[in-house]
Amino acid sequence: MGTQENDQAGATGRRALLGAAVLGAGGAVLGLSGTARAAEARHGGGLGSLPKPTIIGHRGTAGYRPEHTFGSYDLALDMGADIVEAGDLCPTKDGHLVCRHEPEIGGTTDVADHPEFAGRRTTKVLDGVSTTGWFTEDFTLAELKTLRAIERIPANRPHNTLYNGRWEIPTFEEVLRWQDEQTRRRGKQVWIYPETKHPTYFRKLGLGLEERVAKLLHKHGKDRRNSPVVLQSFEPTSIQRLNKLVDNPLVVLLSGATTRPWDFVESGDPRTVADLITPKGLREIAGYAQGIGPTLDLVITKKADGSLDKETTLVSDAHKVGLILHPYTMRNENPFLPAEYRRGTDADAYGDAFGAFQRYFATGIDGVFTDNADTGLLARADFVNG
Repeated sequence: MGTQENDQAGATGRRALLGAAVLGAGGAVLGLSGTARAAEARHGGGLGSLPKPTIIGHRGTAGYRPEHTFGSYDLALDMGADIVEAGDLCPTKDGHLVCRHEPEIGGTTDVADHPEFAGRRTTKVLDGVSTTGWFTEDFTLAELKTLRAIERIPANRPHNTLYNGRWEIPTFEEVLRWQDEQTRRRGKQVWIYPETKHPTYFRKLGLGLEERVAKLLHKHGKDRRNSPVVLQSFEPTSIQRLNKLVDNPLVVLLSGATTRPWDFVESGDPRTVADLITPKGLREIAGYAQGIGPTLDLVITKKADGSLDKETTLVSDAHKVGLILHPYTMRNENPFLPAEYRRGTDADAYGDAFGAFQRYFATGIDGVFTDNADTGLLARADFVNG
């Protein structure tokens, strides 16, 4: 998932217009609209088979291991996460998809320690922001495989630096194979939740993400309505493009209310996230997606001091049009918690994360992304049994 929280089955009638459905052989429903398929996900089959609220391991379990590594993904499963966000997808120079939080990899790999790549450091404009560092699209996959992952926020997670250099950068295809292997090994279906990163930016570079994602999902037989792969993006047009290529559950990510998705900026669409979360905007999203992934501040607003303020109508409004809600991101450390749940002033100390989970669960959300899957699972148990 993106920093905006501060990320071909070719069948006829793949997704019909809102409210329409095409019945296939044996009464199987094909081509369901976003609303219809979201309702199915909420009431059984596909996503509906997962516990609620669903605990989604954010970039694996990033509170304990460097994010987007197999060490992080494995630990999320060991802890019991219902879904693993395995894959913020960025392309390489030679067209492969790798799992990195951002295309700029200076903060998540040891690339700065590789003198052979010193000349690759550059400054680019990424979604309107001047960004200096090293970028996935300037490396071949073979070159990226010589790098190792490091902790992205060591000030908050100094303990994670113990694992710096232990794991390489995974590809999306490796993740798909890992998913199958872990499903067999654990005797339980493993779900993943990849994201297309900066799709407009990469399309302009001739590295379209959606077609590459669809090709790999089709190759591995995971492009179907009930496939255990949920696709997400902060750009609505990326989800609309995927809607035409695959049958997977689709989720539109939503940043702050006053922000504009970058594809809207590029196309001149004046709407903001505030427009997308109106009843009209949600109905439109429900025509091509099954859920939304709002920042938690869209569920409960915050006061100027960082404490929680008012619960919005987003949960009920989204549910009315059949959309599920998987907001982001719950973290245990003080700086990431609402002010009233912080304990002490240390940037790496844990606050009352359990209390914060309870408050958000009480809004009726269908699940939540968290860097601390174990905390989320205990909080869910408290909420369900309390």
